[in-house]
Amino acid sequence: MRISKIAALGIATVAVTAGTVAVGAPAQAALYGGQCGSGYGVVNLIDLPDNRGTVYLTYSSSSGRNCVVTLRENPGAATLMEAYVRRSGASSWIKDSGNFTTYAGPVYVSAAGACVDWGGTIGTASKTRYGTNCG
Repeated sequence: MRISKIAALGIATVAVTAGTVAVGAPAQAALYGGQCGSGYGVVNLIDLPDNRGTVYLTYSSSSGRNCVVTLRENPGAATLMEAYVRRSGASSWIKDSGNFTTYAGPVYVSAAGACVDWGGTIGTASKTRYGTNCG
């Protein structure tokens, strides 16, 4: 899925550069929109099943903090959404959980030099990654 997102961005860039308008199918995943703030770049992502949305892990090298946000593919009526993160080995999660229409989070953890566990939920779809993005 990551490759198709990168390819879609490349196609859009070519279309704009060529001065033409490209119309295609909707994106397969919600695109990150800077919800974590300036200085945070996407370092990993999880696509949730059934095109519900995408969980983004971002990192700021200047602060040494990771941020997680869960974005809904098709915003609508409020539904259960979660974004959560922790430094690997920690016992408790830093979590934003509630009924939201568009996104959950951002949630932050200081993890310079460590791995992180992170994930998100939209409705009944939930995915978590453990021990990733070490360093």
